[in-house]
Amino acid sequence: MTSPAYQTSIGPIHPAFKEPIHLKFDLKGERVLKADFAPGQAHRGVEWMGMRRNPVQVLYLAERICGICGVTHALSFARAVEQIAGIDVPARAHFLRSIACELERIHSHLLWAGVAAHELGFDSLFFFAWRARERVLDLMEKWTGNRVHYSLVQIGGVRRDLDAELIRDIEEALAFFESVFGEVRRCFLEDDTVNLRCRGVGVLTQRDALELGCVGPTARASGVPADVRADHPYAAYSFVRVKPVMPDAYTGAIHGDVYDRIVVRVYEIAQVIGLVREFLARLPEGPILAIPRIPALLARLKKAQGEAIGLHEAPRGEVLHYVRMNASAAPEAWKVKASSYSNYMAWVPMLEGEEVADIPIIAASIDPCISCTDRVLAVAPDGGRRELTKADLTRLSREKTRRLQQKRGAK
Repeated sequence: MTSPAYQTSIGPIHPAFKEPIHLKFDLKGERVLKADFAPGQAHRGVEWMGMRRNPVQVLYLAERICGICGVTHALSFARAVEQIAGIDVPARAHFLRSIACELERIHSHLLWAGVAAHELGFDSLFFFAWRARERVLDLMEKWTGNRVHYSLVQIGGVRRDLDAELIRDIEEALAFFESVFGEVRRCFLEDDTVNLRCRGVGVLTQRDALELGCVGPTARASGVPADVRADHPYAAYSFVRVKPVMPDAYTGAIHGDVYDRIVVRVYEIAQVIGLVREFLARLPEGPILAIPRIPALLARLKKAQGEAIGLHEAPRGEVLHYVRMNASAAPEAWKVKASSYSNYMAWVPMLEGEEVADIPIIAASIDPCISCTDRVLAVAPDGGRRELTKADLTRLSREKTRRLQQKRGAK
């Protein structure tokens, strides 16, 4: 006699997650029959605040959409505003932006690798990956003064240049990553434990990846060669050839499993080393800002009218910022689509049919950034929508707290 299916959930608060999200499962024994999830636990109203500030102030908000991607969101927003205002970014600034983006890719992939190792119970590998990651944080701190939120991107360029000493530091860091790459590759791709836990687990087919609109390493690991740097070249990527990293180039086949998603990220680290060296070799001289004086920049932006989309290939995949300006101090509209928003739905086909013990590494394999994606929207039974104000959210929070207190008191 087979055991009946039962329901269980993970989250919204759970030690396996660094951010809150609610995963729900129908299980039969140790097998996942059906998977679902509920985001929306970490809404911060970033877009709402951004439409009440001038574009230069919005850059600081955009950076704080994600705690890992210190360049990604600021660059995407700046690119959209620059298109609307007709601002031509100096060539040197384009290269500096791209160098920062690629260094951030190393940092993000090593951070993810450490988290993935931790989910597998391989904590010595976790510490190894995070120790290597520190070199990027040290570099960015020396360049910008900050280890996480760099405040490097400005509308029309960048705020900080690279001098000869910093360039030497970057070259030394690249040599370091090159020296440890073999160990990273061996530990993640040749270790028996990682192979047993990741091969054939959490499969996402190419068809599912296309139909669900997946992006970044999640899409590429399933055979979809989507990469904004190659498909829509921008900044310094217009001067070099970026070939999307696909798992079959290294393993001979594409399976779309957790292992293939590791393959893509590991070999992207090697790709970044080559890209940054090429950017440094071709770094042009010249200014780093189109409009150096902030009052002059704000005056230009206040006259800007139109709408545009700023794209960037973040470590997790395509990031999109839609901005509309209408000759006013603040943007008239600002909408952000983070990479994880495009990859969330891949969890369903990845998780269904898998073992309960594999849920953490499968969930982690898309490198989810939960706070990046959260939005709030109330949908009425008739399909209408209404905006939740700060007062509404405060009232609803207090009502929920009272209900929980009464429930505990009844026990």
